[in-house]
Amino acid sequence: MKFLLSKGLTNNDAVDFEAIWGVLASSLHEIHSKNASNLSFEELYRNAYKLVLKKKGENLYNRVKEFEEQWLNDEVRTHIVSVLSPSLLVDTSGPSATTSTTEKRVAGEKLLKALKQAWEDHNLCMNMTTDVLMYMDRVYCADNRKPSIFTAAMGQFRDYVLGTPLPDHENMTLAMILYAVILDQIQMERDGDQIDTALIRSCIYMLEGLYETEEEDEATKLYLTSFEPEFLAASRDFYKSEGKSRLRETDAGSYCTHTKRRLNEEQDRCRSTLSPLTSGKIREVIEEEMIRVNIKDVIDLPGSGVKYMLDNDRISELEMIYDLISRVDPKKVELRNSVQRRIFELGTEVNKAAQVIAQAPPSKLTKADGEKPDGESHAPVEKPVNQQTAAAIKWVDDVLRLKEKYDNVLNTAFQSDQGLQTAFSRSFTDFINAFDRSSEYLSLFFDENMKKGIKGKTENEVDNLLDKGITLLRYIQDKDMFERYYKKHLSRRLLMKRTVSMDAERQMISKMKMEVGNTFTQRIEAMFKDMAVSEDLSSNFKTHVSRLGDPDPKRAEMEVYVLTSTMWPLEAMGSSFKEGEGQSTCIFPSSVERIKQGFEKFYLDKHSGRQLRWQANMGTADIRAYFPQSKSKVKTRELNVSTYMMVILLLFNDLEPGASLTCEEIQAKTNIPLHDLTRNLQSLAVAPKTRVLIKEPMSKDIKLDDRFSFNENFNSQFNKIKIGVVSSGNRVENIEERKETEKKNNDSRGNIIEAAVVRIMKQRKSLSHQQLITEVITQLGPRFKPDVNMIKKRIESLIEREYLERKEDADLPAYSYLA
Repeated sequence: MKFLLSKGLTNNDAVDFEAIWGVLASSLHEIHSKNASNLSFEELYRNAYKLVLKKKGENLYNRVKEFEEQWLNDEVRTHIVSVLSPSLLVDTSGPSATTSTTEKRVAGEKLLKALKQAWEDHNLCMNMTTDVLMYMDRVYCADNRKPSIFTAAMGQFRDYVLGTPLPDHENMTLAMILYAVILDQIQMERDGDQIDTALIRSCIYMLEGLYETEEEDEATKLYLTSFEPEFLAASRDFYKSEGKSRLRETDAGSYCTHTKRRLNEEQDRCRSTLSPLTSGKIREVIEEEMIRVNIKDVIDLPGSGVKYMLDNDRISELEMIYDLISRVDPKKVELRNSVQRRIFELGTEVNKAAQVIAQAPPSKLTKADGEKPDGESHAPVEKPVNQQTAAAIKWVDDVLRLKEKYDNVLNTAFQSDQGLQTAFSRSFTDFINAFDRSSEYLSLFFDENMKKGIKGKTENEVDNLLDKGITLLRYIQDKDMFERYYKKHLSRRLLMKRTVSMDAERQMISKMKMEVGNTFTQRIEAMFKDMAVSEDLSSNFKTHVSRLGDPDPKRAEMEVYVLTSTMWPLEAMGSSFKEGEGQSTCIFPSSVERIKQGFEKFYLDKHSGRQLRWQANMGTADIRAYFPQSKSKVKTRELNVSTYMMVILLLFNDLEPGASLTCEEIQAKTNIPLHDLTRNLQSLAVAPKTRVLIKEPMSKDIKLDDRFSFNENFNSQFNKIKIGVVSSGNRVENIEERKETEKKNNDSRGNIIEAAVVRIMKQRKSLSHQQLITEVITQLGPRFKPDVNMIKKRIESLIEREYLERKEDADLPAYSYLA
């Protein structure tokens, strides 16, 4: 409102304060009684202006406050007290035994409506009063640092309406009853009842508009200082109790669902009913009482906790668990521990299952290669060599399935959490390395897939398969052990021409190089280089022979692989070759011996000073055999056999029909080691579909006096027949072979550790014992986990050989490098 002041009033003009106040007081009464329509606000303003101008501002200010105090006490407060239900005065902490929820809600709403109306009326009246007393606020209040009349009246409403003790209840105020009613209404809503949220919101506005002091600092709002603490305390008690009861009565998934619903409800309540200022605080209450306090019990609940969720693919429930624990623990320790524990348990089960299968008696479906050899070259399915190999492949497949399952959990339920990903990796590393055959089994997995698993797959599918295998390699700590097995299996694939795709082989090497470094793949790459050089060498030898013009039309063609002995695994050369022992030289038929000697001359002419050592146990041969008594029209068959088989079969060309040789005679004529001879004779004379020779007496075992003759009646529906060697394929090592492999690997590790020690000491010149141990472990960790005792022994050995010396004057054990 704008008021125009009449001119001419001077300081000398006297005013009658009481008369003017009488007019103002009467007008204020009319305003508070809602009868202000006939009042002249301009005249009222002029009267107040006169009083202030005549230095009566203090009297006017105090009289207005006295009027408001009397009005609030006699009219407003009296009316509100009159609507109070006795049930509200008796019990302010929830429905009593004699009061129903409905009665409680109605009584509470009645009080809220009365307070809402009183507050709105008081605000309206004080706004109109402020217009009348505008000059007093601007001059007297400002000059004397008094709160405006509006601010003072708000404080009076706080003190005389809300803060004064009730008649006959000196320990109770309207504010206390108001807070209890609002809390009671909120509790009803939490229990599922409908309440008047707009009505409560109006009373909350009132509490937000009242302050503890006349300075009206935001932090002193009555809502924040009085109501909110009670609301949070009551909510804490409620959620503490509800958390315990829910934990007893519901499953983990339901608990999480309910907790999330409570969080959303409270946020909605703060937006629509209470104040956004409380949103974060009530969230913290729920997070503390329902999540932080109970989350471990929820995670470990038998039959419904995280273990159950993981086993039954409850992704949505796991997602809720992750969301809840993320609110109270950035590291998610309890969730991490639970999942890690389950991964290790399942991984241990996979390990035990593989051991059980490997140790079980062979079943009819998993006979050894010699009992059911590759009889026909067109056989539709190539089965695993034996039961142990099948167990190895199954172990890797099971681990990969487990990895795929938990990768899905990590990415979908746990939002690719980096901390959990690290924990998952640690669990896989633990159970994979707890299995002493993990390196061997993973190598066999690659071997089987390179031989047949990738057949018919697209480039992307092959790449995906290799990536899965490389992922497991990442977990294996003893990568040097894996390298030993991989080289062994790779050598057989290459030499036996059993690899499906050389591109896939090279792709695998490239992936391994990226994962574990160049040192790991150097020797493997050298093996491929030997194969490539050998192909060129065989081609050049063939050209050389053609230039010589050999007149023999029956001359055999020979393809030779020249292998660098230091790059190829010695164990791949067969059981007849052992490190530190000489290898017995196979006696070849004269026709083959002549070609062999021709190649030696051709090679040594180009590479003088080198030595060739023939590995007959690793070769193959294609020979044509004539069976005169065969039932089929075509009497000739093409046989694909091992080199040893070729040598054995060619012996029978020099015998009369029906003549025979004993096992002992065959060995004398060929010089084939007895173990290899036995395996090859079993394939030629015992296997049902490839009995090219007849054994007497007929039995599976081979004895030195058993006799063998050529089977002229041999018959097969195939013209080309592949005769496999008993147990010639890759298989899991037995205990003795395993010990031998570990011994060789430990010897190799010793040399690597020595090299690392010398390399470190040469660079550092002097180091303490502990520092040297730590640096060696750090350097070799990516390749294998060095044994501390082995490091100590190698240090002692280097001291004895005068590469290092102990420092006598050092406080702690230390070493110096000797140039």
